[in-house]
Amino acid sequence: MPESEVSLKGARVLLVDDQPANLEVLCELLEAEGYEISLAPRGEIALKIVGEAGGRPDLILLDVMMPEMDGYEVCRRLKADPGTRDIPVLFITARDLTEGVLEGFCAGGLDYITKPFRDQEVLVRVQTHLRLSRMARELAARNQELEREIAQRQKLKGRLSMISRREAERWGLEGFVGQSPTIQKIFKDIRLLQESAGISVLIAGESGTGKELIARAIHFGSARAEGPFVPVNCAAIPRELVESAFFGHVKGAFTGADRLRVGRFEAANRGSLFLDEIGDIPPSVQVKLLRVVQEKEIERVGSHNPIATDVRLISATNRELKDLVDRGIFREDLFYRLNVIPILIPPLRERKDDIPLLTEAVITKIRLRSQKNIQGLSPEAMDQLMNYLWPGNIRELINVLEYAFVVCKEKWIRSEHLPGYLTHERPRKHHGEKQKAEGPRGPGELEKILLALEQAQGKKAEAARRLGLSRVTLWKKMKKYNLVA
Repeated sequence: MPESEVSLKGARVLLVDDQPANLEVLCELLEAEGYEISLAPRGEIALKIVGEAGGRPDLILLDVMMPEMDGYEVCRRLKADPGTRDIPVLFITARDLTEGVLEGFCAGGLDYITKPFRDQEVLVRVQTHLRLSRMARELAARNQELEREIAQRQKLKGRLSMISRREAERWGLEGFVGQSPTIQKIFKDIRLLQESAGISVLIAGESGTGKELIARAIHFGSARAEGPFVPVNCAAIPRELVESAFFGHVKGAFTGADRLRVGRFEAANRGSLFLDEIGDIPPSVQVKLLRVVQEKEIERVGSHNPIATDVRLISATNRELKDLVDRGIFREDLFYRLNVIPILIPPLRERKDDIPLLTEAVITKIRLRSQKNIQGLSPEAMDQLMNYLWPGNIRELINVLEYAFVVCKEKWIRSEHLPGYLTHERPRKHHGEKQKAEGPRGPGELEKILLALEQAQGKKAEAARRLGLSRVTLWKKMKKYNLVA
């Protein structure tokens, strides 16, 4: 039996039904799976059991039609009490599912099981909601733990400015969701790197996996939090201007250099410089970058006066740098200088067990921002998310849920509220470099572009960044779909 199922053994389930035969059938079925069962023949008794010390169940199966107090009223009372509102409630009903489904969801129920019972359906629904409830508790506990760590770190390092404090909270907590061993290892590495504010870091992973998020968490959780965080997309800088962008230039250094310019290294002094797509740096600049890493000083283009810098270098790539080294495209000595502490982020398709947790975290964030009372996804919609390959990784998941919030006018996101391409995906290869070059593909390309433009409030540069495209590529795709004049 899988470890996830074994860990549910001993979970406490309260069965509430005025029909003894139903209680007997459900009790026998669930006890055989290792659950600890409590029985209540009426709603009043169920509320009394839940209120007793040590009587709080992990899940409640609640009959709808009962004398004196029906299941909806019992559920409403449970959800009104802060001590019991987070207990998952599954209704049992013999009526047509569509008749009372709205009332049940409004009362706070999560699901329905219809009579006559089908053993497998009962077991699957109970197991699913127990697991989701447990993951929600673990997520809340993990966030509280991270908040305590941040508070302790702030006491040790002194008072941060108001801006730095907001950034530390934003990038230290938001988006870090996952139970897989690889993700847990990344959490530990981030904490270690926050305590070592000068070590170079190389973050590897496909587009959309959260490389910049990790870079910001490392910076804003470290002693450099009061200093600047300067992100640079190396792939977006014209090759002939990379050196000037990094190190700056003096007036007259080259044609068009009509004034002195400060480069990104100087701008990031006493802070962190995030070099995204590091594999796209030209070989000529790699030599000078190596010297900066070794000597901790730069020279502006057109000048021979060294300038000392105190910068933490955080690099990221969606390409295999070691392969570029073997092909002679990337300097081996620079690779080892950058790769002091490597962090490898797995693609979302390799950590699908984290999708329910990620979805819940993203929905909570969007709900607070949008003020729309959307509670979550229907089982069918969640199945679609679990079965999709996610070539755009977490960034694509966020975009899909943003889209669903725009479309959905109800309390629960259903399949029809998700972009149509989720159900029409064709098998594809997953190579970060190729994906970045081609951008969104398939039947949902137009939907993705429109959503990105809406989220970016029409700013094409920001929309291109969200899609992982260059501005030129985005303009060509917009022209293809007649979105530009």
